[in-house]
Amino acid sequence: MSLFDHVTPDGWQSLPLPGAELALWPHWLAAEEADALLAELQVSVPWEVHRIRIYGREVDSPRLSCWIGDPEAAYVYSRTRFEPRPWSPALAALRFRVEKACGSRFNSVLANLYRSGQDSMGWHSDDEPELGERPVIASLSLGVERRFRLKPRHGGTREDTRAIPLGHGSLLRMAGDTQRLYVHDLPKTTAAIGPRINLTFRWIDPLSR
Repeated sequence: MSLFDHVTPDGWQSLPLPGAELALWPHWLAAEEADALLAELQVSVPWEVHRIRIYGREVDSPRLSCWIGDPEAAYVYSRTRFEPRPWSPALAALRFRVEKACGSRFNSVLANLYRSGQDSMGWHSDDEPELGERPVIASLSLGVERRFRLKPRHGGTREDTRAIPLGHGSLLRMAGDTQRLYVHDLPKTTAAIGPRINLTFRWIDPLSR
């Protein structure tokens, strides 16, 4: 049985998560286009290791990343301020297509490269002040399928955790109170798998920097 309870004519599938607004478009990009974009971004994005703070100490993040956006879209994450790198032609064109699909404006994108199943993302919410109170986050996945998990931010149990397989070319839209009520992660896997790129498009409020 699918986690998603409704499919719209354009391909969005809504997930009945209490208080949240969550929808997935499983094959937003056709396989050939997704293949080409994955190959291009692997070599064209200036990937780097970001330093993050965990339990009071700074460590290397378990993935490669790059912050890209309009000049005013600076972003503070884990007490580190990231100035955006400029849009590449491929990502600039993709931005407008994602905006149309999601019905929202975006001025930045966080690119993450998971090189193998040992690269991961810990539990967190995208709730930084510059994202606004009810941000719309559009998450495009390229490469191998990985499990994306959500659980209530407060008072949840293991049974309340939802796992969503995010496949090659899929587009996930998180909106409303999703970031306020839930945390999400991308856990490690022992399976021998290849790389995955995730692009999370956001709107950064320049006035809140």
